[in-house]
Amino acid sequence: MIWGSTWLAIDFQLGIVPVEVSLVYRFLLASAVLFTWCGIRGLPLRFDGRAHRYFLLLGLFLFGLNYIAAYSAQIYISSALNAIVFSTMVWMNILNARVFLGTRVDGKTYAAATLGIIGIVILFLPEVQNISWSDRTVIGAGLSLAGALLASLGNTISQSSQKLKLPVMQANAWGMLYGGLLNALFAVGLGRGFVFDSSAEYISSLLFLAVPGSVIAFGCYLTLIGRVGIHRAGYVAIMIPVVAVLVSVVFEGLEISINIVIGAAFALAGNLMILMRRKSKAVKPVGEASSPES
Repeated sequence: MIWGSTWLAIDFQLGIVPVEVSLVYRFLLASAVLFTWCGIRGLPLRFDGRAHRYFLLLGLFLFGLNYIAAYSAQIYISSALNAIVFSTMVWMNILNARVFLGTRVDGKTYAAATLGIIGIVILFLPEVQNISWSDRTVIGAGLSLAGALLASLGNTISQSSQKLKLPVMQANAWGMLYGGLLNALFAVGLGRGFVFDSSAEYISSLLFLAVPGSVIAFGCYLTLIGRVGIHRAGYVAIMIPVVAVLVSVVFEGLEISINIVIGAAFALAGNLMILMRRKSKAVKPVGEASSPES
């Protein structure tokens, strides 16, 4: 729900402040909130060099380059096409789970991911039909695809770090700090000016993106990754554009059409499928003899 509504907040971030600089403000502010929260809770914040390598990689892939790629893609393509291409992260997570984590993915997960992507395409069908495959579209789609891949790698790093018992909230605090600093270096390299927009719209949207959109949403999502794995948690990438469309219906007057209803139904069906667990086999009492067939 939070990430599906951040698209409205991002609109208020575009203008006076360069995108890369807004990302610096967002993640440094989110990091400061997380460090303060960890300090109040008395959570440990000192970690060894190996842990900081994971935190640095989180900052690079999950709070840095992927956002720059996704935001930059919006310059060349519509938000609809960007949402469709970025939703391929659900498949990238499945493949990365298999390749890097050795996770065995069942057929139900593949089927659910396929249903979800079909739903997203149907959801944005009018925009897809009007796509002109120009050089700009190819560049934008390539940037969006790169953003999805970088985010998926960040998901993989998070699950790996949690297997090493690195706590999510402290990892996010350090990762967002590193991500904000890396974004700052990128902004300096591009010659972006570190200006600030003091309007109420910019400040309120920045606070929403930093606290609910980063601190809370990433805390929930990465905790989910630790519990169910990136191959199932990645379905969030399907549900975000569905929620974004529903938010647009409520706040921007978007008319509900048949493709929105059918597309949302496909996405929700896939979501239900991926969350359903297999029935576990009954456990035999200790000492009970097993037949050769069991």
